[in-house]
Amino acid sequence: MKNIFNKLLLLAGLAFFVGACEKDDDFATLNPDAVLTATVNKPTVVLVKDDLGKDALTITWTAPEYGFSAAPVYRILLDVKGNNFSKAYAVTVGTNLQKTFKTEELNKILLNLGIKAKTATVLDVKVESVLSPSTIISSSILALNATAYTDILDLSTPWGVVGSATPGSWNGPDIPFYLTSSANILVAYATLIDGEIKFRMNNSWAVNYGDDGANGSLEAGGANIAVTAGTYKITFNTTDLTYTIEPLTWGIVGSATTNGWDGPDMKLTYDPFSDTWRAVVKLSEGEIKFRKNNSWDVNYGDTGADGTLEAGGANIAVTAGWYLATVNFTKLEYTLERTNVWGIVGSATPNGWGGPDTKFTPDFSRDGYFLLKGVTMIDGEFKFRQNDDWGVNYGDNGNDGTLEAGGANIPITAGVYDFELDFSTPATPKYTKVKKS
Repeated sequence: MKNIFNKLLLLAGLAFFVGACEKDDDFATLNPDAVLTATVNKPTVVLVKDDLGKDALTITWTAPEYGFSAAPVYRILLDVKGNNFSKAYAVTVGTNLQKTFKTEELNKILLNLGIKAKTATVLDVKVESVLSPSTIISSSILALNATAYTDILDLSTPWGVVGSATPGSWNGPDIPFYLTSSANILVAYATLIDGEIKFRMNNSWAVNYGDDGANGSLEAGGANIAVTAGTYKITFNTTDLTYTIEPLTWGIVGSATTNGWDGPDMKLTYDPFSDTWRAVVKLSEGEIKFRKNNSWDVNYGDTGADGTLEAGGANIAVTAGWYLATVNFTKLEYTLERTNVWGIVGSATPNGWGGPDTKFTPDFSRDGYFLLKGVTMIDGEFKFRQNDDWGVNYGDNGNDGTLEAGGANIPITAGVYDFELDFSTPATPKYTKVKKS
């Protein structure tokens, strides 16, 4: 009887263990063969601005053998050697097994890591396969000797705005601060909700500032800063440790815009790679102007129709179509370039198969790339198409991340996603999708 009882206990224990493992994502880590091997195509990279648009570095890796069907998301971590990836720059790749960095893309990452331009610096690089927050397989650390170039149009800094009022909340990613013409003055352009913020470095709490007295003076590790919903220009003096927060938007208003002369205006977004304000907009035949904070107090037109702006100047005539609007409010110059716009459409998207499509914005740091962040999808299917029209559309016949013209609908489960379209090689376009929640 005792032996039978012990056998029953053993069987029950095994059943519990197997059931727990089936429910535990970490069971994959029990497979000793689940190894990720990564390589770089060159150990030394010297970046020069004359090579803009050229391939600078390719990292390739193998898919781990989990022992069961798995669909991990891969990411690349880069950091200065010796930091133990405590200040790493992370690049999410999706399901691809290779990532090629263009010259300007890799240079931006190096500068974000705080590397001094024209100085060879050794980096640690590794690739991670992520099945869940607790199931991550890392490659061995690769060494990369890298030299960045000085780019006055790359205004990125390691500083950012974090908090419950930001899109990334307290975990980030942070809203970036950018360089200005003054060495110690940084600026961020942030759309916030009611909540709190702080300033921190490298998306990490190791160095952060708050305001204990709510008086515009910052203290290390200080109190959270309360803010109300709105779009703001946040100025941060890194020498005096002071800051200001002021309402700021730039937009396009007029009879050719969606909301006419009364607004609200079509919002422009700051582009730190060209120090301009930009937007992809659909205009009808009519007229436009540019103005600040949805108000006529500060507005610009073009009296001579010569691409130069004048305060309170003449309305700008436009014909119907999609445009990339670029405005330099320092030089008071603008361009309106006809363009095509990409979007996602389908039963899983906010507006269904009938559209209008949820629109991508160009990645101004990389030619041929388009980004769409934080879009809420439901269970269903989607495709990519151009200008809200089926004349040019792409699907994925193999569900492998490579797009085919007129290809199959792409299945997706409900969640909040970031998408990236890669048309840098038009003959073989690709896409990635990363589920955030």
